[in-house]
Amino acid sequence: MKNLKIIFSLTIITFFLASCGKGYRLKLNSPKNIKSHQKLSVSVIETSQKPIDSIRYYLDGNKLNMNTDIDISKNKLGKHAISATVFFGDQQKKLTNTIVFLAEKSPEIYTYQVINEYPHDEKAFTQGLEYQDGYLYESTGHNGESSLRKVELTTGKVLQKIDLDKKYFGEGMTIFKDKIFMLTWQHKIGFVFNLSTFEKESEFNYTQSKEGWGLTHNAEKLIKSDGTEKIWFLNGETGAEESFIEAYTIDRPVDKLNELEFINGKIYANVWQRNSIVIINPQTGALEGIADLKGLQDKSGQTGDDKVLNGIAYDAANDRLFVTGKNWNKLFEIKFQKKQ
Repeated sequence: MKNLKIIFSLTIITFFLASCGKGYRLKLNSPKNIKSHQKLSVSVIETSQKPIDSIRYYLDGNKLNMNTDIDISKNKLGKHAISATVFFGDQQKKLTNTIVFLAEKSPEIYTYQVINEYPHDEKAFTQGLEYQDGYLYESTGHNGESSLRKVELTTGKVLQKIDLDKKYFGEGMTIFKDKIFMLTWQHKIGFVFNLSTFEKESEFNYTQSKEGWGLTHNAEKLIKSDGTEKIWFLNGETGAEESFIEAYTIDRPVDKLNELEFINGKIYANVWQRNSIVIINPQTGALEGIADLKGLQDKSGQTGDDKVLNGIAYDAANDRLFVTGKNWNKLFEIKFQKKQ
């Protein structure tokens, strides 16, 4: 009988505590979005004014020091998880919100000046473009028409070419450590070619990103776009995706990022179906510049949504920027000019 009373008493206590936990109405207060130069402030309230013992706050799983407002200026832009673990009695509850970090300021706006015009193969559905040692290297798309090429700059003559298997839709390419890395669109596979012979040496897979679009590199990593606002950083040896940034302005993500080029510490990107190039901070994802290149498509003898600007190459030794587009009959050397 005594044991039964103890069990009954424990049951009542457990029910009371559970009821207390269920009775708590907790709310995590945080902004839906915030600019990167602003201080982040978060709090938890119990709407019926029941007591809370303590709260631990986390940003993307990392514990925060809540003695002061949170400095987010060095964080990447885009979506983040802000969470709080609330302790009351012998219970706890986790609350989570999504918050978007936005760029601090609007991007610089650029126009352009055409310095030179060169012939370009109008049958080339350009996906990737790179300049090295006096030559252009280009990848093209469409199933059954995808290729890798070495091109003479001044004449547009194709000096060397291999075709991909007809099942592959070729995408962006870059030259990294004397190897050519090239993406495919939806097969989630990339190829590594010998720079001199174009012989395929190996393959790599990308499993996290949505698709294969553009490709470039910095001194250590391959840098890849996938058609969204995300830009991925890949291991330079294995091609494995290791991290990403998200491209954002002061109020929105910048998606449809396509062909890429890494120039003077910044990522230059074509935006699919827009005749423009955006300049992105590789640490934060902040959109720092937009170059409006309208007019070049008309000069190239093409119209239509799929015959747009796509192809950025940079000659670092001579500070020359080259651009072309899908099925354009010209390649342009241009200079950006800040819009007044």
